[in-house]
Amino acid sequence: MTLPTHFDDLLKLAADTGSAIAPLAAATDAADDDGHEAYRVLRESGLLALLVPREAGGAGLGFGDYWRVLAELGAHHGAAALGFNMHHVVIGALAEAAGTRLSPAADAFRTWMLGEVVDGRKMFASATSEAGRGAKLRGMRTRYRRSGDGTHYVLNGRKDFVSLAGAADYYVVAAADGDDEESAEISHFVVAADDPGVGFGPVRHLSAMYGTSTAPMTLDEVVVPRSRLYLGVEGMSLFKVVREPHWMFAGYTGAYLGMARALYRHTVDRVTAAPGRAESPVVQQELGRMSARLRAARALVHEAGDLVTAERGSLEANAMVHAAKYVVGETGPLLAQDALRLCGSAAVSRGHTLERLIREVQFAHVMPAKPHECLEYLGKAATGVNLYDARTFSW
Repeated sequence: MTLPTHFDDLLKLAADTGSAIAPLAAATDAADDDGHEAYRVLRESGLLALLVPREAGGAGLGFGDYWRVLAELGAHHGAAALGFNMHHVVIGALAEAAGTRLSPAADAFRTWMLGEVVDGRKMFASATSEAGRGAKLRGMRTRYRRSGDGTHYVLNGRKDFVSLAGAADYYVVAAADGDDEESAEISHFVVAADDPGVGFGPVRHLSAMYGTSTAPMTLDEVVVPRSRLYLGVEGMSLFKVVREPHWMFAGYTGAYLGMARALYRHTVDRVTAAPGRAESPVVQQELGRMSARLRAARALVHEAGDLVTAERGSLEANAMVHAAKYVVGETGPLLAQDALRLCGSAAVSRGHTLERLIREVQFAHVMPAKPHECLEYLGKAATGVNLYDARTFSW
């Protein structure tokens, strides 16, 4: 399908798609299904090509508008929005290279990958996190080695938390150079779900976000052709994440903003359904505080996202996405506390939408960048530390 050209129409498509997957959230949260039906609906919607340039058949969205779409989906089905974001984590950096002259190998890679999304409706996912290290690139234990003739690479290792396990067609795997144990450089490789040597463990039974279909991934002598080296360049991953960190973690911000919005909306609905309850000045003040917190977080998220679109890679844009991630991570749990006070039993009754949302918003702190990492980045920015130096961070 052809995606709408006007953003308002795209946002309506996201809202309609969100409404279609919203009824699936409860059963998936209860582990009654694997959550893959929501991703089937997202595939059929065409939204997997949101970031793909228009000349390549996509919508060509900038980062700020992408966050708005992600928040719309997150307000309907938080786990599916997070999975949807993992696809765009690996598409985003590629899409942003549109219009940039690349080497023949990189250009061929870009054409192939975007074609898989647009023409094949293929879903991609990121495979970075490792046990004990999370999503940090430095010190990665998954390794690659080169073939003698230079035509392919061989990957070995284990990833601990891989979203879209069993749902995605391809996984972009981060790996360190196994031929040079002293090197800190990381490269990314596109591994197909059905490549020999690729395996997945059981989907993790999480206390929230079961619908992300997250599982461990093993790579046992997985052969990857050179054409599937991300953008045809080795050793660029750490350099990229330091200079332009927004795709490494900032997409979570939009999804969790949507969940916070849904939590507020369901709280208001619950309060106004009780006769006379909404007329209480105390209750009105509680709702007012929730509204102010949500509005402040949304304003920061929108400003940060639009700044990335306008000034991608600038120090201020990078600082703003860290600030937005931190504030959204703080806002969700605060709204959850407000909802508990206002809604009582509905907020703790297993299976109630409010109870699920209260659990879900707590997990923004788990996703990178974590609160202390966001604050450290902002502190370094304030004191003039060179934030383009990879040695400044533990990534």
